[in-house]
Amino acid sequence: MPATRITVLISGNGTNLQAIINAIEDGTIQNAEIVRVVSNRAAAKGLIRAKEAKIPTLYHNLKRFGEQNPAYQHNPDLLRQQYDGALADLVLQDQPNLLVAAGFMHILSPAFLDPLAKLGIPALNLHPALPGQFNGIDAIARAHQAFLQGNITKTGLTVHYMIAEVDAGEPLIVKELNIQPGETLEHLEQRMHTQEWLAIVEAVQLAIRNLSMAGPTVGDPHA
Repeated sequence: MPATRITVLISGNGTNLQAIINAIEDGTIQNAEIVRVVSNRAAAKGLIRAKEAKIPTLYHNLKRFGEQNPAYQHNPDLLRQQYDGALADLVLQDQPNLLVAAGFMHILSPAFLDPLAKLGIPALNLHPALPGQFNGIDAIARAHQAFLQGNITKTGLTVHYMIAEVDAGEPLIVKELNIQPGETLEHLEQRMHTQEWLAIVEAVQLAIRNLSMAGPTVGDPHA
């Protein structure tokens, strides 16, 4: 059976990417390869991690895309759609079976998601909150504040299938995390990141298993 081809989108340090790289190398994730790492930030440390692992990389930035396509610059919605569509085209050139957004700080629109869905390529996203809680940015900080206000006692993280609505797709992996009395935001963030590294690997394993059970999709380039 051919190896599952994975594309990973990142924006920053790339610790979740590193968790996937390590899991493939040590056999925790079996019969899989990362075919490319794409970042929308040139200084992302995750690009260095990818290059050290001899994984091809790509830099695709919204601002730079706008500068290269001035006709879209005065229409932010159109610019975003064109950027996302171009990103989909670039990703699909590698014929991935699975896409993982691992700390990709850009909301992906249907212009990106629909071309992948038509080819049966699932897209995963990791969000550091429980389903339906604290969707969007600063989820850990908002959960910590809610805890301090006595509104919650636990938070968690979700790896879900991506849809156009932010952080609202079908959950694949959910992990709960109790917030400790007196815990600082920094300590909670570190505990969350440790759980993220486990969850992203579990989610990739499960997504690959689901792909193998589903079989090829009509229009799938791997069929």
